[in-house]
Amino acid sequence: IEQPTFPKITEMCVKMIRRVNDEEGIKKLVNETFQKLWFTPTPHHDKDAMTRKILNITDVVAACRDTGYDWFEQLLQNLLKSEEDASYKPVKKACTQLVDNLVEHILKYEESLSDSDNKGVNSGRLVACITTLFLFSKIRPQLMVKHAMTMQPYLTTKCSTQNDFMVICNVAKILELVVPLMEHPSETFLATIEEDLMKLIIKYGMTVVQHCVSCLGAVVNKVTQNYKFVWACFNRYYGALLKLKSQHQEDPNSTILTANKPALLRSLFTVGALCRHFDFDQEDFKGNSKVNIKDKVLELLMYFTKHSDEEVQTKAIIGLGFAFIQHPSLMFEQEVKTLYNSILSDKNCSVNLKIQVLKNLQTYLQEEDTRMQQADRDWKKVAKQEDLKEMGDISSGMSSSIMQLYLKQVLEAFFHNQSSVRHFALNVIALTLNQGLIHPVQCVPYLIAMGTDPEPSMRNKADQQLVEIDKKYAGFIHMKAVAGMKMSYQVQQAINTCPKDPVRGFRHDESSNALCSHLYSMIRGNRQHRRAFLISLLNLFDDTAKTEVNMLLYIADNLACFPYQTQEEPLFIMHHIDITLSVSGSNLLQSFKESMVKDKKKERKPSSDEETESDSNSGSESESEEEASKPRRLRKRVDSDSDSDEENDINAVMKSLPENSAPLIEFANVSQGILLLLMLKQHLKNLCGFSDSKIQKYSPSESAKVYDKAINRKAGVHFHPKQTLDFLRSDMANSKITEEVKRSIVKQYLD
Repeated sequence: IEQPTFPKITEMCVKMIRRVNDEEGIKKLVNETFQKLWFTPTPHHDKDAMTRKILNITDVVAACRDTGYDWFEQLLQNLLKSEEDASYKPVKKACTQLVDNLVEHILKYEESLSDSDNKGVNSGRLVACITTLFLFSKIRPQLMVKHAMTMQPYLTTKCSTQNDFMVICNVAKILELVVPLMEHPSETFLATIEEDLMKLIIKYGMTVVQHCVSCLGAVVNKVTQNYKFVWACFNRYYGALLKLKSQHQEDPNSTILTANKPALLRSLFTVGALCRHFDFDQEDFKGNSKVNIKDKVLELLMYFTKHSDEEVQTKAIIGLGFAFIQHPSLMFEQEVKTLYNSILSDKNCSVNLKIQVLKNLQTYLQEEDTRMQQADRDWKKVAKQEDLKEMGDISSGMSSSIMQLYLKQVLEAFFHNQSSVRHFALNVIALTLNQGLIHPVQCVPYLIAMGTDPEPSMRNKADQQLVEIDKKYAGFIHMKAVAGMKMSYQVQQAINTCPKDPVRGFRHDESSNALCSHLYSMIRGNRQHRRAFLISLLNLFDDTAKTEVNMLLYIADNLACFPYQTQEEPLFIMHHIDITLSVSGSNLLQSFKESMVKDKKKERKPSSDEETESDSNSGSESESEEEASKPRRLRKRVDSDSDSDEENDINAVMKSLPENSAPLIEFANVSQGILLLLMLKQHLKNLCGFSDSKIQKYSPSESAKVYDKAINRKAGVHFHPKQTLDFLRSDMANSKITEEVKRSIVKQYLD
């Protein structure tokens, strides 16, 4: 049998491994497959097998560079956990072999980088190997302890390409995890690391600074306690900011400030990054000084958030976000609350600033989650000496209070037209819900709305949150379903790129699925909840509900395209459409008649033929739905002069129209709901192939089993309510009343 090529194997592995968090059966299969493929010990003499394994793993890691590595961490955790209590631990042995061989491969790649022909390929391989080592270090840092000294020289890599920067960042992340676990590391080794990191912090950009400061935090706080070294670095950048602030206060338009902008940006970012990992109010740093460093830093960073240059504002907000991780209580300060909430709620505010505020909240929540997990692990080590629940409550109590402050503004960010803003807002809400920091019921309508997002990753994430809420709190989804539908319309309005086009309620792809199909599929299983939900939606079409026409179109689209499974579902809707039409339709015609002028010269007694027709059209029993939904000129007429009759009818009504055109527009507006219901009923009838007798025989009180048969959907049946689409596109509700518009409305009345 021909062996598949490496790229083919890599592609297959990537597809499989992404199912690691799937349902139990698939999860088990994925774990078993990769245990055999990667995490089974290799005989020491079989170097080729080990090389193939290393190449395969690093290829898969490289292929997932843009989508993240959660799958690898999850897979490794699952496998190591499965053998925790076993005497023989093959996965642990295989991991040790893999780590040792990955380090060997790194050394080989480094040697071959001097070969100019393969430089690009080997540089990519080097990054993939070091990234894989970092992933192992994240789950089992002990595996890398003996290799820490081998990794340290890579901090001095000369950076000329993106791959070089990735090498430095990943090595810094590995050393951050590994150095604190080393027993009696040499002072020279530690001093070299500190100096290398400091050089990188001073020389390179944001990503490198962030990872190197984080690594320095682990080395200094947990191992060397070399606080003076860090204090000197902090003062360098803090002093620069103070100087730049005073220059700005003296002359905001100074050319010196323009020249010093790169130094200002670096100082704002670095001061924040240092404050994230070091508490400078400790005596170890500031000695006996009574100055409150965190308040001084807050004041300084807040000053630059009001700067006229957006780039400076952004860096100041990034710095604040870092400082809040070390001191979350600063987020309760009034000036911080005003800053964050004004940026999130101001529609005209820069998208970059909105995203940065949301990123700050996201990073804070992620850090809190990591802290809680670490506290949990530490507690398990020391058994029951401490009350962990109490520890957790203090920390989560702070997070909960913070999120209550900003929750409304974060949720409102779902209605932004930029997908990146919605993306980060959803991340913040997902983290907040996963940590149990707020009552989920207030988020349900917003999550339903986000379930209609055009981007699959976002709607899947929102849908997943709803599933989790439904598992824990039965009935919450149903309770907020209609509010969620209305909110989803607002989201669609916000992201509608062409305001002249009406907002539609189905996907513009081959599936033509309802945008809220996931919501319906969650509710449909409970007959009582499903019926209550459908009736609530149909009630919005009542003329007394005063629902705007485009929202009615959006809801009708959803009702037309919901994933109905049994005959009972569409029959129930059609039954209630008939009830609504028999009341609202008659009322609507009556109110129009009453608005006509009662002048004896103008008044014309309608012929009995015409009166009969108007009455018959308002009820759905006297004429088949198919006939009622057709334009008047297409209906079955005995009279061969139907067109001239229609023209006479229109002229007769035109003469009776009042001078005040408001009732006409009101009629045109309100009648759209009736027209949509007629069209919806006709659509469902065509889609499901129901006969008139079947529809009329249906009774909601019948046993559920009678209509439990599956629907036989007809292909190619689309919902296209032309009259309502024309009404919205022509903006008739706001248009000037011309003779043509009047004739159009009169014709609508007669139809």
